[in-house]
Amino acid sequence: MPRNPVPAGSYVVSGLKQEILEAYLGTCVGVTLSDRRADVGGLLHLLLPEPTGIDRLLHPEKYASTGLPLFIETVCEAGASRDNLEACFAGGALVRPLSGRDLILDIGGRTAEAVERILRRERIPIVKAETGGFFTCSLSLNLQTWETDIQPMGIFAYGSSTKKFERPGTEHIDRTLQNIRPIPQIATKILRMLNEREHSLKDLAQEIRQDQVLAAKILSLCNSAFFAPRIKIDSVDRALVMLGEKRFLQMVVSASLGELYPERPQGYSLCKGGLFQHALGTAVLAEKLAAFTGKATAGTAYTAGLLHDIGKVVLDQYVASAWPFFYRRTQINGVSLIVVEQEVFGTTHTEVGNRLAQNWSLPENLAEVITHHHQPERGTVNPELTHLVYLADLLMSRFIVGQELEWLNTDDLPARLKRVGLDTKQFPMIIDSIPQQLFRVPYETAGSELPDSS
Repeated sequence: MPRNPVPAGSYVVSGLKQEILEAYLGTCVGVTLSDRRADVGGLLHLLLPEPTGIDRLLHPEKYASTGLPLFIETVCEAGASRDNLEACFAGGALVRPLSGRDLILDIGGRTAEAVERILRRERIPIVKAETGGFFTCSLSLNLQTWETDIQPMGIFAYGSSTKKFERPGTEHIDRTLQNIRPIPQIATKILRMLNEREHSLKDLAQEIRQDQVLAAKILSLCNSAFFAPRIKIDSVDRALVMLGEKRFLQMVVSASLGELYPERPQGYSLCKGGLFQHALGTAVLAEKLAAFTGKATAGTAYTAGLLHDIGKVVLDQYVASAWPFFYRRTQINGVSLIVVEQEVFGTTHTEVGNRLAQNWSLPENLAEVITHHHQPERGTVNPELTHLVYLADLLMSRFIVGQELEWLNTDDLPARLKRVGLDTKQFPMIIDSIPQQLFRVPYETAGSELPDSS
């Protein structure tokens, strides 16, 4: 049956049809409403409990306090009777373990509480609810039967595997690392140009025009949901004019590095191209956070975000055979990914990534981000940059789920926010500033790649 994904900050209302509405949920909360007698229902995907002041008027659907009443009203306008409505909701995973302090960081819990409070106020019965914990899930509504289903993300693809896991030896990982293709020459050239701030863009553009494969990748990326151009970009020259010099260079680096990441949904990826999509999203958010805080150069933050998880390329094939264990430990038990990697492999993607950075002669500040983005306080070269990428990575893993297997330790989140001039009270505002187009990417990437949970 066709599946219609509902990104965060939006809802879909429909009558009877052969289709399944679906939302992928981490800290976000999804709500379904249905009137079986009228054959009307829908699904709402909420980001926050209430507006922070940034998007109050533009996107009321993002917030429980404004989006849920609007959703109820729309379902009733479509023919449902308020007296016959039934509700289900899920999501609201924890950003970090709860403590007496910093309860404002429990974004998902507060959103779930707001949803329950509004539904009870409207006297709409709640027939199913699964919230809290650390796990990510999918919430789906079958528009043929009006049944709501809540399932852990990815469990269908890997949870039933009976293949015995064989721990790779150091020599296996070393061999895989040595076999990783070198960083593309053009990416190395641009990284050097950006670092030295001296370059000939005219010569670079000419080089790209002669590489038809790379040019096609650049144009595809320029026109993707990540960057959502208002006008279609159909040539390298047009890309340079429309994007400007700095953004064009970022597109070239992104497109040339994309070929390093595995495409198929396996290992760390929850969907086709999940590793690369997560890297791109982290790059976009790191750039935005750098501009917001002034703690790093925006272009450098973008590049650091793009490269931060490069070590996963080496370990990816080994994660696939141990996937049920990784999923259970990180997504259900909330154990940091690098702790689980150390348990299973005796090394981590950050350590392996550091070795790749040395092999590729990457600048020190980028190598440090790759090595310490899970523990940014260990950074010494440019710790603010490492903290920004950590925060961008955290936002991606908690609020834009469905791309890859990830879990970052958040015990020191208040201190890590403070290091870049932020505090816990600003955390909801930071979430609210995530570019809306990023929420669409997991669905456009996944499509039919995610397993059918019906």
